[in-house]
Amino acid sequence: MERKIIETDILIIGGGTAGCMAAVEAKERYPQLNVTILEKAHIDRSGCLAGGMNAINAYLNKGETPESFVRYVRSDSCGLIREDLVKTMSEFFEYCVKKVEKWGLPILCDDQGNYLPRGRWNIKINGESLKPILAKAARSAGAQVYNWVTVTNLLTDGDRIAGAVGFSLRNGTFYVVKAKATIIATGGAAGLYRPNNPGDASHKTWYCPYNTGAGYAMGIRAGAEMTSFEMRYVALRTKDTIAPTGTIALGVRAPQVNAKGEQFMKTRYAHLGGDGAPTPYRTYGPLMEIKEGRGPVYLDTRGLTAEQVRELKAAYLDMYPSMVLYWAANNIDPSKEPIEVQTTEPYIVGGHCQAGYWVDGERRTTLKGLYAAGDVAGGAPYKFVSGCWAEGVIAARAAGADIANMPPITVSDQQIAAEEARAFEAIKRPGKVRYPILPTDMEARLQKLLEQYAGGASTYYEMNEEMLQIARQRLAKFPADFDHLVANDLHQLMKVHEIMDRVDVAQTLVEHLLHRRETRWPSYQTRTDYPERDDVNWLKFVNSRRDPKTGNIEVLTRPYEQVIPGDRYKP
Repeated sequence: MERKIIETDILIIGGGTAGCMAAVEAKERYPQLNVTILEKAHIDRSGCLAGGMNAINAYLNKGETPESFVRYVRSDSCGLIREDLVKTMSEFFEYCVKKVEKWGLPILCDDQGNYLPRGRWNIKINGESLKPILAKAARSAGAQVYNWVTVTNLLTDGDRIAGAVGFSLRNGTFYVVKAKATIIATGGAAGLYRPNNPGDASHKTWYCPYNTGAGYAMGIRAGAEMTSFEMRYVALRTKDTIAPTGTIALGVRAPQVNAKGEQFMKTRYAHLGGDGAPTPYRTYGPLMEIKEGRGPVYLDTRGLTAEQVRELKAAYLDMYPSMVLYWAANNIDPSKEPIEVQTTEPYIVGGHCQAGYWVDGERRTTLKGLYAAGDVAGGAPYKFVSGCWAEGVIAARAAGADIANMPPITVSDQQIAAEEARAFEAIKRPGKVRYPILPTDMEARLQKLLEQYAGGASTYYEMNEEMLQIARQRLAKFPADFDHLVANDLHQLMKVHEIMDRVDVAQTLVEHLLHRRETRWPSYQTRTDYPERDDVNWLKFVNSRRDPKTGNIEVLTRPYEQVIPGDRYKP
């Protein structure tokens, strides 16, 4: 295979929401620096924004402030967030939104030119082309983009991150990118748990199925400190199509009802705020209705006007056209029958929840020269699109400023050769191993294990010490089988690396789930042996660090620090 060596100032791994914004900010603020993006797919239609969006879900509408936003996110996350990170990202919402609007994003406005809100923190957009707009901006700013490159590992120079390596999905070229600063912006992890839909429909998921936790895994292997993996995300979505429910609940104010027609959130969860209860409970509530025999659960769209149905379909066409196609194919009129909803498999994300790298206020990780932005950065939930943009800006500014004080990098030939051998080992194995394992087979094995013993949908996301210990013990056997993974082509080689990354993420996840002995976020993290929330002992962050030499995972805690005064959420 050909080897291509690139030397750059700032390397951005992942050309999605945060990555594109980081690239633009770095080039605009530090035009003398070289900025390089490595993207597994193609930045025009990659990541969580591939299909577009119909709203910016985190914005300070009139009357709101960074302080009020922090209070809300603190409440919505059941009292535990990195307040400093949430505050700093909210301070950049308007900067980022105005910037993307200038690039061509249509934002809906009233007659006075004010953005149209969709809920307290949302504004309406026509965002079908949002990702191409971001990609064009990154290229126009002068970032060098390499599409179709699967990044397999980080490079190191002593205790400093010095870039990354990967291979081209098109021709197998091995890329060695030496960088003074590296920004991870690869998104979170889907595919750890068994998906809702089987067979050919398995990729019909809420979260981008191609976000496989690679950015987490690279940092875990390098010894970065990670946080809050136990705060998984379980989404409430439309049945089968897994389309966002906020488009219906916020867009046309459709109430949630059970099979008996009861608006159960307003009755059984009135003490938590009813429909305004913290987001975990808005998943937990419907789940309990189904578990206790009052399902299915619906968003009651019956009675919508023809104009409301048209607006609803238009909103879905901006981000989830398959919902409109599903209605058309099945002759469904939302004004005449309610829309059934369901919960998804768990995802590990730092945007809706807060799993990811432990970072400082400038989004520096605990590894020198490595920064994190977007879903891969931990501690700051409720990011959505604008929060990921904000972290891209913050990380880019910090990386550019830090470079001035960084010494030259040195990466040994031995390290590069070892990483090249690791990258291509599986594609050289066919016919050479006695018991070959395809990556899809190991993926199915991993998904079944986590589904049954680490709180999957089939167990109503519930878990206990004994189940998690089984998950830990069986996960420990997976790495021994990595030497049996085989790839018959470059695409399958990518899948090999994806499943190895998922296993690394899963091991960290289980350690976090074991360590938090309370239930803080029902359905996201439900411990049947510790069913109550415990602020006395567990109002703190569960963090972890894996020893790069031994592979052992150390679990530790970090204290909660209140930055914005105000009452924490009380159940």
